Amino acid sequence: MKIEKCKICGGTSNHIFSSELMDKYTVNYFLCDGCDFLYTQEPFWLKDAYMSPINLTDTGLLSRNIYYSRIVSSILYFALGGGGRYLDYAGGYGVFVRLMRDAGFDYYWHDPFSQNILARGFEYDRASMKIDAVTAFEAFEHFADPLAEIEKMLEISKNIFFSTQLLPKPVPAPEKWWYYGLEHGQHVSFYSAATLEYIAKKYGLNFYTNFSDFHFFTEKKLNSFFVKFLIRFSRYIFELIVKRKMTSLTYSDLSLLNVKNK
Repeated sequence: MKIEKCKICGGTSNHIFSSELMDKYTVNYFLCDGCDFLYTQEPFWLKDAYMSPINLTDTGLLSRNIYYSRIVSSILYFALGGGGRYLDYAGGYGVFVRLMRDAGFDYYWHDPFSQNILARGFEYDRASMKIDAVTAFEAFEHFADPLAEIEKMLEISKNIFFSTQLLPKPVPAPEKWWYYGLEHGQHVSFYSAATLEYIAKKYGLNFYTNFSDFHFFTEKKLNSFFVKFLIRFSRYIFELIVKRKMTSLTYSDLSLLNVKNK
C-alpha cells in the first residue's frame, strides 16, 4: 500500500484509489487518517488541465456567483459592518467583483491566472490597499499546496470566505462524485469539515460552515446560529435589507472609470 504524509496535518495518508483524469492520466488519490483530507499525487498534468483557466464544463459560473454574492453580502453587512474594503482572491473574469460593487461593497479583483473582463479598473494593489475580508470561490480544490495558498490569503486578511464541496463520508468512488472533476483534471484537493476545522485551529481562527459548500474563516467570534441564519436566508436578507440599505457603486464606478480613462 502506498503511504504519504498529509499536506494539511502531517498525518499518515493511505492510497485509497486511482482514477483516469482527462481520459489520459492515471492518478493516485490519498486519504489522511487524521483530518480526512483527500488529495491527488503531485499533479504533473496541470499545464494540460489549465490550457483554459476556466474549464469548459463550468456551466454554473454565473449562477454560483449570484448565489455567493447574496451570502457574502448578508454576512459582510450584519457581521463585519459592510463598510470595509474587500478582495476576490481568485477573481476569474471579475463577475463576483462586479456583483458585489453593484450591491454597494468596495470590492477588488485579483487573479494571476485569468483575464479580468468585468472588473477592469478595480484591480488589487497590495502596496496601497488594506483588505478587510477575502473571498476565494471554487479555488481551494485547485490548490496543490493548500496551506501555502491559504497563508498567502491570511497575509492579506484573517477573514476568508470560500467555497468548496465538502468530501462525503464514506469517500465516494471516482465515478460516483462529480466534484472530482475527472474530465478537466483541475481539482486536486478535497476537504472534509474536519480538515477545515484543523486548518482554522492551526491559524487561530474561528470556522463557520453550512456543511455543504460555503465556509468562513475569521478572527471574529460570531454566533454560529446567526451565521447559519444569514446563510440560509441570504436571498431574502439581501433583497429585503442589504440591497435597500447599501448604496450601489454601479454609477459612481462609471464616473470614476470615465475620469481614469481621460
